[in-house]
Amino acid sequence: MAIFAEARLLSISSRLLKNKSIRNITLVAAGTAGAQLINVAFTPLITRLYGPEAFGILGTFLAILAILTPLAALSYPIAIVLPKNDKDAARLGRASVWIAVVTSLLTVLIILLFKTQLVQLFDLQTVEPYLLLLPLAMFFTALAAVASNWILRLKLYKVSARVAVLQSLGTNLAKVGAGLLNPLAAVLIVVASVAIFFHGAMLWLGIRRQPRIADPAAAEAGEGASSTRELLSRHKDFPFFRTPQIVINSIGQSLPVLMIAGLFGPAAAGLYALPKAVMGMPTMLIGRSVSDVFYPQFVENVRDGKNAHSILLQACTPLLALGILVYAPVVILGPWLFGFIFGSEWYAAGEYARWMSFWFIAILASRPIIAAIPVLSLQGVFLLFEIGALMLRALAIYAGYTLTSSALGAVAAFSLMNVLVFVLLTLLVLRRAAKLKSPG
Repeated sequence: MAIFAEARLLSISSRLLKNKSIRNITLVAAGTAGAQLINVAFTPLITRLYGPEAFGILGTFLAILAILTPLAALSYPIAIVLPKNDKDAARLGRASVWIAVVTSLLTVLIILLFKTQLVQLFDLQTVEPYLLLLPLAMFFTALAAVASNWILRLKLYKVSARVAVLQSLGTNLAKVGAGLLNPLAAVLIVVASVAIFFHGAMLWLGIRRQPRIADPAAAEAGEGASSTRELLSRHKDFPFFRTPQIVINSIGQSLPVLMIAGLFGPAAAGLYALPKAVMGMPTMLIGRSVSDVFYPQFVENVRDGKNAHSILLQACTPLLALGILVYAPVVILGPWLFGFIFGSEWYAAGEYARWMSFWFIAILASRPIIAAIPVLSLQGVFLLFEIGALMLRALAIYAGYTLTSSALGAVAAFSLMNVLVFVLLTLLVLRRAAKLKSPG
């Protein structure tokens, strides 16, 4: 009986290793895991160097950057995976870069002309000295997005994994080295901005070393099936629907840190920002690895007429179970874990983490759902959905704060509302997938 069970296990393992999607997910996960392990190893030291206030200012800066980033290239980099022709994809990449140049320069101009008004209107006094770094970070993010989606298109998962580890190591070493000399919020912000640049640069270097037509500049020089104008028009749902959707979603996700910073100060915002970053590590490790492989594979499956509804269910169900397993210890021991690992001043952050665990389980389980949206032509519907979700998130924060008069109450209400939002989105996408014609 034992011999039979062992043989059965070896057979299953052999089939899994032969499955190309499983191998690719494992490869991406290995790179992301290496990067996240480096982050985990350095974070206790970094939190003891900088403290909650510095993390709160960094969190506010990154929250604003998250809102502006989708505007940089109008979400066209996401469309690079879709064309059948490499030359068409390369033209989309080139157009994305030029769009990012224009939007970044416009952002510089707006900040220079209306800096005082923006600071007063949005209560941005804590990040006022760093506002001009935002357009530069926007441009770096757009370049990295073009490179990342080109890598997904060509399925260069080894390059992505290697760069993830190198970027994580370099970023954390820079934070520690600079923090030992001068542990200020400015250091964290500058390092974070420069890290985005190096991430994109290393991705491009890895792409150009590949033997296939992997250099967008070289591919674009040839004669493609469509002109740049035709491609931008064909994928206009990305700037018209996906970009506003991502901006609205970013506003919704950034509301807690911005509101907490305004109501309670940067230290309280730091108590939220740290668990958000730490709790996002498993989601980044598992969810992004699955999503990066799932997106191009799902495109091919839909083209081939395969059952999209069944594919999505098979992708989401194990992620839900895995999310519950990963985040259960935080729900039970959150405050003690944060106080022990990051220092006693971070004990309260563990209370935030408990409630945020439910939110991150929902994020992890729905990663294939998000990846399927452009493939199922749901960009417009998704935009309307995000508008409604933003109102629900804002209402949840207000209700939580009003009822409890505490930042923790606002975070708890926000987290539970996010669970509801992701459940509704999952049902919406599954319904659309079920309407696709199944293979006969």
